[in-house]
Order: sequence, then C-alpha cells, then structure tokens
Amino acid sequence: MLSKGNILRIIMWLFFLIGGAVISIHFDKIYFDTWFNSLIFHLISFVIGYLLLKMVLKGARNTGRFLSDNGRKGNIPRLQTNVLVTGGLYSKMRHPMHQALIFFPLSFALLVGSPVFIFIIAPIEMLLMLIMIKLWEEPEAIKKFGDDYKQYMKKVPFFCFRPDCLEELLK
Repeated sequence: MLSKGNILRIIMWLFFLIGGAVISIHFDKIYFDTWFNSLIFHLISFVIGYLLLKMVLKGARNTGRFLSDNGRKGNIPRLQTNVLVTGGLYSKMRHPMHQALIFFPLSFALLVGSPVFIFIIAPIEMLLMLIMIKLWEEPEAIKKFGDDYKQYMKKVPFFCFRPDCLEELLK
C-alpha cells in the first residue's frame, strides 16, 4: 500500500509531465512553427530525450535498488524506508535518486519536442522539484531520523556532479 506522501508525489509527477506537455503544445501552436514543420528539430530532440531518459531511469533504478536493499528493516510499505542509508552513493550525496529524477521533465520535454516545454516549462518544473526536495523531503527525513540526519546533512552534499559520482549513479 502506498503512503499518502507517495500518492501525492505520483500525482505531482503526472501533473508536471502531462500538464507541461499540454500547456507547452498549446503555446507552441501559437508562438512556434517548429512543432509542425521541423522534422530535423524533432528527430534531434527525440534522440537526445531518449538518451537522457535512459540515464534518468538507470540512475533512479540503481538508487532505488540500493535503498530497497539497505533502507528497510522489517515489513514496511513499498517505497518506504526506516533505516538511514549513508553508504554507497549516499555517502557522496544525500539525494542521488532525486539527482537522476530531476532531469525527467527535461527528457520528457525533449521526447515531446516542444520548444516551450524544453526551454521554459521543464526548467521551471526542475526548479520546483528542487524546492520540494528542500522543503518537503529534507524535513521529512529530519522528522524520521532526527539528529542522525542532521549530522549526515553536515557531512554530505545535497547533490554531487563530480564524474565519479555520476559514474556510480549510472553504473
């Protein structure tokens, strides 16, 4: 059974992706001809979006498996953790799964091929996701793990874009 928080997250993702696409396509029809006329733009956009989506899903899958294997003790609901995970990739950044997923709106926008989605809506959605992680996920983790998480926050950065971190995220 999914928690209320996870259900809200899924609804948020659907709103971002479907809403972003619909709004963007509407504005593309008004302001851009590329939506209907530029096959080259769409082919390039689609290929880049597909490759980025593969990386996003691989990073999310890798960190999800690690969390599932290391962040759960006992019989708890799916997608929940009850153990603070600080090993592996989590020793280099606090939110590796979010670091991968933050690029999901951009990959989807590239697949759709909408200039408004790519250059305006997806970056706004990515920024909103960062804000939500900071204002929702981090306080939730502090509430769940207390001082241990506060100490972890002092030692480990939010995200890590060093090549070794990215390589481990995408292995």
